[in-house]
Amino acid sequence: MLDLYYGVGTCALAVHIVLEEAGADYKAHRLDMKANQQNSPDYLAINPKGRVPALVTDRGVLTETPALLVFVAQSFPKANLVPLNDPFAFAEVQSFNSYLCSTVHIFHSHKMRGARWASDEASFEDMKRKVPENMRAGIAMIESKMLRGPWVMGETYTICDPYLFTIGNWAKADGVDLAEFPKMTAHRERMKQRPAVQKALDQETA
Repeated sequence: MLDLYYGVGTCALAVHIVLEEAGADYKAHRLDMKANQQNSPDYLAINPKGRVPALVTDRGVLTETPALLVFVAQSFPKANLVPLNDPFAFAEVQSFNSYLCSTVHIFHSHKMRGARWASDEASFEDMKRKVPENMRAGIAMIESKMLRGPWVMGETYTICDPYLFTIGNWAKADGVDLAEFPKMTAHRERMKQRPAVQKALDQETA
């Protein structure tokens, strides 16, 4: 049994979807992020970083979305969520997810977590103003150079797809109209048809 700790509207949705895709035996635990439950003593005992997602396994706790996605995929190889036997293709998957994690997610975070990078209120506002521009640039890069279609890696569904779907959920609030990006839009519609996506979304919105 795996235990997933998540917050609604966070990047943990990607892991939630992949657990469903893999057919994993897991339990999902929702943290009230608005009430700062992620910094409660009970949760900090699980993940001292005070962030989600966290995945409790029989060998310990794992954190950071790209690591959790790979762990689930490798733990359930029959789900065929990563190209385990092709080092180059596997690296491509890691490259895409690293871009989401280290670049696009950071663009998004500048909207409400400026205190991680600056201490001046004026700096926070400047970061917020840049969010739509930066997010649009990141999505444009994915649309034009990275999203092969019908799935991120082409014909095969991988752990990249739930992660991109999750990041795409933030676009509208970040000032980006995904209607400008037909490949992204088509990918999102394709994702919404998957039972695993529907089940994870139902759990997180219940």
